Amino acid sequence: MGDERSGSAVHLLCLAASSGVPLFCRSSRGGNPARPQLPFSVIGSLNGVHMFGQNLEAQLSSARTEDTIVVWKSFHDSITLIVLSPEEGTSELRLERLLQMVFGAMVLLVGLEELTNIRNVERLKKELRASYRLIDSFLGDSELIGDLTQCVDCVIPPEGSLLQEALSGFAEAAGTAFVSLVVSGRVVAATEGWWRLGTPEAVLLPWLVGSLPPQAARDYPVYLPHGSPTVPHRLLTLTLLPSLELCLLCGPRPALRQLDPQLLERWWQPLLGPLRTCLPLGPRALPDGFPLHTDILGLLLLHLELKRCLFTVEPFGDKEPSPEQRRRLLRNFYTLVTTTHFPPDEETGSANKQQSHNSNTGEPGLPEKAEDAVHQAQLPRACYLVLRHGEPRRGLRLMVLQLGPRQLLLLLAPQSPTHGLRSLATHTLHALTPLL
Repeated sequence: MGDERSGSAVHLLCLAASSGVPLFCRSSRGGNPARPQLPFSVIGSLNGVHMFGQNLEAQLSSARTEDTIVVWKSFHDSITLIVLSPEEGTSELRLERLLQMVFGAMVLLVGLEELTNIRNVERLKKELRASYRLIDSFLGDSELIGDLTQCVDCVIPPEGSLLQEALSGFAEAAGTAFVSLVVSGRVVAATEGWWRLGTPEAVLLPWLVGSLPPQAARDYPVYLPHGSPTVPHRLLTLTLLPSLELCLLCGPRPALRQLDPQLLERWWQPLLGPLRTCLPLGPRALPDGFPLHTDILGLLLLHLELKRCLFTVEPFGDKEPSPEQRRRLLRNFYTLVTTTHFPPDEETGSANKQQSHNSNTGEPGLPEKAEDAVHQAQLPRACYLVLRHGEPRRGLRLMVLQLGPRQLLLLLAPQSPTHGLRSLATHTLHALTPLL
């Protein structure tokens, strides 16, 4: 399989589980979507070995060769997704979450019924073309990170309270509880109803909006993989400024034409100034002038209970390494610490267990049992990594700190002293805590 994988391309295969018929194959090379197709013999072999294991009641989930990792995942005994990645250091967690996002995108745009009850393979192939752009954005070198963290990418506007007030008033006037402002695929502000959307649609919807070509208005049918996988809703989008879109999730009403200019002018014309300040927030995520230490080259802040995150590699964009390298380093570091020191069940499980106990007893901060206290004491709160080789990365520091439901990952310049990493991370986390 070595030469046939087209070098450094990442390949994604989708097949009908029962028949093994390929539904599509998507590829990316060097972070960009490409079109090298795997030979049918390779596709058949990858699917065949998976089906062979199933027939023996053995679940094949992943395999490694000298230069490639392969991950298989079946959904509803109907769809099989396979991903091949030659990238050094790629983990199974990263590829498994990629496949979950891909299937979520398929449900979002086609519906679960069409995927679990395949009546006409050729028709399904045509319908799945609508998901290619979104799926390709997962395979490319995206500036977002929600595909990996399963948290909604957010930005913090300078005048968030004004935007939030206008958003709530506009939602009431439009007759829907699900409204958000999205800039470059990231949520600027949203109504309470929008924030109550489950995973994965909470991540997928803004990502979808950010992946679509610019358009003044859209009326887009979508299914909610968690909330409504078989009954479609309507995603209405209205462009307020370039790359800044107003998104409404609704049923049959309102019609797009009912969102007339007068309604938009009433709520958004007075806020053109605050809206314009949102435009540069795409890559930066934080408002201009937010105090960050100059050693910080990139950060990822996660709120594990709210499932939201802030991600930026451009707090100071004129330093090495490049933004692409910074994103790759932070993504790899997140994967490393999540699979080793901060597993997802531990991140939220102990906090939820403690919160449940406290609400029953009224005793804040007390774990449910003595063994829980011992277990929590054994959980790490911070760790760091110093890169020793590979210019221009030599000496770069990577630090993770977790306090309560918040987890902060930092990429720091080589001159940042190792003994001061925890103090710097703690100070940064305290400064960011009011934002998320």
